[in-house]
Amino acid sequence: MSFLPITKEEMDARGWDQADFVYVTGDAYVDHPSFGAAILSRLLESKGYRVAMLPQPDFSSPADFRRFGRPRYAFLVTGGVVDSMVAHYTAAKRRRSDDAYTPGNLAGKRPDRACTVYARLCKEAYPDVPVVIGGIEASLRRFAHYDYWDDAVRPSILVESGADLLSFGMGEHSILEIAQAFSQGKSLRQMRGIRGLCWLSDPGEPAPPGAVSCAGFDKVRLDKTAYARASRIQLEQQDHAYGKPIVQQHGDRLLVQNPPALPLTQEELDAVAALPYERYYHPSYEAQGGVKAIEEVEFSIIHNRGCFGGCNFCSIAFHQGRVVTARSHESVLAEARQMVKNPRFKGYIHDVGGPTANFRGPACGKQLEKGVCMGKKCLFPSPCPALKADHSDYIRLLRKLREIPGVKKVFVRSGLRYDYIMADKTTHFLDELVRYHVSGQLKVAPEHISPPVLARMGKPPVQVYDRFCRAFYEATRRAGKEQYLVPYLISSHPGSTMADAVALALYLKKNHIRPEQVQDFYPTPATASTTMFYTGIDPWTMEKVFVPTDPWEKKFQRALLQYYKPENRRLCIEALIRAGREDLIGNGPHCLVQPDREYLRRLSDKEKARAIAGPRRGGQRSPARGRNPRSGGERRGQKGRNRK
Repeated sequence: MSFLPITKEEMDARGWDQADFVYVTGDAYVDHPSFGAAILSRLLESKGYRVAMLPQPDFSSPADFRRFGRPRYAFLVTGGVVDSMVAHYTAAKRRRSDDAYTPGNLAGKRPDRACTVYARLCKEAYPDVPVVIGGIEASLRRFAHYDYWDDAVRPSILVESGADLLSFGMGEHSILEIAQAFSQGKSLRQMRGIRGLCWLSDPGEPAPPGAVSCAGFDKVRLDKTAYARASRIQLEQQDHAYGKPIVQQHGDRLLVQNPPALPLTQEELDAVAALPYERYYHPSYEAQGGVKAIEEVEFSIIHNRGCFGGCNFCSIAFHQGRVVTARSHESVLAEARQMVKNPRFKGYIHDVGGPTANFRGPACGKQLEKGVCMGKKCLFPSPCPALKADHSDYIRLLRKLREIPGVKKVFVRSGLRYDYIMADKTTHFLDELVRYHVSGQLKVAPEHISPPVLARMGKPPVQVYDRFCRAFYEATRRAGKEQYLVPYLISSHPGSTMADAVALALYLKKNHIRPEQVQDFYPTPATASTTMFYTGIDPWTMEKVFVPTDPWEKKFQRALLQYYKPENRRLCIEALIRAGREDLIGNGPHCLVQPDREYLRRLSDKEKARAIAGPRRGGQRSPARGRNPRSGGERRGQKGRNRK
């Protein structure tokens, strides 16, 4: 085994006069199956193609894109594991100071909108060489989409980048079909029938037969109702069984999305996992401090793909799909045995998970053949009667992993759907999870407690979480252990009013929960929640939704989740005034924060009235306009953690 070449010298050492594909990525080169670039490049290699890797190229000119000479077939371009804008900016749009996917954890080694920039530079370097874009950044931006950082609707990334084709989703099937077509001398036009691809029609060319049309770019950038309707069409058709081609007008051309690629079978997923990865970053990065992103994944195992959870704020359904495929026990065990031989392995498997750790197959028997029910969710608002809530196969897999010589502990750190756990008629999984697979704290994601907010999120009622909490601590007691739940929470999600934020704070106080990490809602392209954020409309129901977009209101809602922190005291006081809950400012046991008399004196009656009135839609203004609510030396709140 060896890394694929990242320099001309390494390519020459293999005796190649030319690469078939040059794979451009915004990440450092990490040859591990947690990285899509590693999977697709190794998959192409397994079929006999020569792939040269161009990680984090110099984007100041096209010179670096000529490093390997002209590729025989095409450039393959991805922005990286994370959308480049998410990698660069916090939810408050502040520039991040680090990048875990760059050697030395340094920021600035990839451009903003990396996929677009790289594709254009490929075209400058070799105008006649086809460019195929893919990965999460291209996949989520394949239609006209709201861009949080511009606060505007941008056209499809295929239009902006000048690329020839866009591969959406996980890409294994489509990339092999594309590669085969190139090797057979087929034209780009002859590749238009490949599932999992987007392409642009010629001017005036009609839509493919049977295609579904959604409102065009010029329409959705001006009409929010049209945007919401288009969003629903795009979400509904992302199914391998019944999804139809979708067309969207961009000027005089049609963006055409073919139906999604078929999910990998278990045998295909096993074969992908067995490719000859080095499972580490390229050795040239060692002198620069290595690549931090490897730390959590090097000794973790991904055992499944896809998620039928269907949370509205999550991009997994739009990218990986809602049908779950799981690897065989033999495949997972082989990977674990290989880990044990690694000299860096200390006996701890950090995670056996995936998009949702406790899913080991489709939600019901019909999904592989007939697809996931259109317009319905498997777990929301309550588990579907057809749902198979069964953890027995996952339990057997974890038991086998624990028995491998050299393995001291097997943890489960990926997200667990607690509502799926509660739908299981037995407690066997929860008992084994608590006894063997938790390292003192188990992170779960109720996200909120307010019924209207949870409904917009697509999350179960808080009563389900409460039942899970009781079951978890009862299982912990039976195991004779002291372990805790750590809830993951989102502030300022569409639908969340100040009253909802106060209700969440009171819930946290009542249940003695002090979250150290909270996340302000981060609108990323293609999710239903982002559509709500931009349009104020729920695309599933077409109902109007309150959206907290005023920067101060967002600060207040976030501060309330950590009301106990001294640096949040004055923000919480002002938030409670705005919510009309001054009864919660005081020294009583029911209060959230103690009064700050000097601060309250500085708030005039007029300013209090403004705080209570809150921002106005359209010309949204800060409460207590013209005054900084943090004046008086308060510290900024701590950074939250971004969702993958």
